[in-house]
Amino acid sequence: MPSVRFFHNSLTMTKSLRFGCIGAGQISLYGVESINKHPQASVIAATDPHEGRLKELCAATGILHAYPTSEALLADKNIDAVYIAVPNKFHVPLTIQALEAGKHVILDKPFAMNSAEAEAAVAAAKKAGKVLTLGMNQRFEGKSQKFRSLAEAGTFGEIYHAKAAWTRRSGIPKLGTWFGNRELAGGGCLYDIGVHVLDLCLYVINNFKPVSVYGTTYTKFGNRGLGAGNWGKSDAANLPFTVDDFATGLIKFENGATVSLDVTWACHRAEGDRVEIDLFGTDAGGSVYGNKLYRRDEAAEAHIIVDNPPAPMRFPHCDRFHNFINHLLGTEELCVTTEQALTIQRILDGLALSATSGREVIL
Repeated sequence: MPSVRFFHNSLTMTKSLRFGCIGAGQISLYGVESINKHPQASVIAATDPHEGRLKELCAATGILHAYPTSEALLADKNIDAVYIAVPNKFHVPLTIQALEAGKHVILDKPFAMNSAEAEAAVAAAKKAGKVLTLGMNQRFEGKSQKFRSLAEAGTFGEIYHAKAAWTRRSGIPKLGTWFGNRELAGGGCLYDIGVHVLDLCLYVINNFKPVSVYGTTYTKFGNRGLGAGNWGKSDAANLPFTVDDFATGLIKFENGATVSLDVTWACHRAEGDRVEIDLFGTDAGGSVYGNKLYRRDEAAEAHIIVDNPPAPMRFPHCDRFHNFINHLLGTEELCVTTEQALTIQRILDGLALSATSGREVIL
């Protein structure tokens, strides 16, 4: 394993890291609860323009300070770090504001509306000397960590191809809300759930050197008022559905490997919801979410399926917030680096551009 440099400052001497939460939607509740479970961290403040949701979050999690604006929260000198979980359009503006206010930032996915925004956030973090990371929760699943370890150990040999997919039958987050509006979300299923399986796939195979992408997106259900799921607390505002509800693509890498990506919020299919990362290697194959390893036993002249293959977990707490906190305390490497997050954003942008142009996009 390469040497790791941890972040060190006065926080290593602090008994408890104090967090602010910007955004009080459904995902924020899970984030606040995870932070509060860490023995050396707590969420002391939150803000959201929706007064009802803000009160609900504070009451449910014991947050003491409810600020009317993000500016007021960021002015609080007692806050060391912030968790940002807001509509995608506001990710980078709020991230930069938080960094300039001297706060470390863990940002919900996707990184940004586009790569230029993401690069601006990374530059702001470097200038401020603060830690910025993306809360890619799928990396911290136990199965994900095990398969990353198996890949690092060479179990699969050369991983020349992988399939990443998240397919839903009816799973569009609340029709009429910001999720389905391009001006607020940047993209649809590709940016919402496609980012999860794409990020996890590249993390498991440890390949963040793409060279080109080809992709296509479709809008076939949401624009007809079909395919709604039950995710999110956002109030319906009758916003037009202007994003993709199906996306597919192929990513090529510097070493010749490829990754295929299939994502859908809504489609006609037998299964309601399925998530897959399938690995194809010269020595073995595997299913990350299926938790299975496939290999051939030449002596027995048979293919062997190994259920729940044993492998070490780098982050046994299995929690993105605990990783961020531990990194700030100087005890753990940061799992999601800004360089990796930028690569994922560039791939997403490339797939969206390819879908518009009908051509392969060189990265």
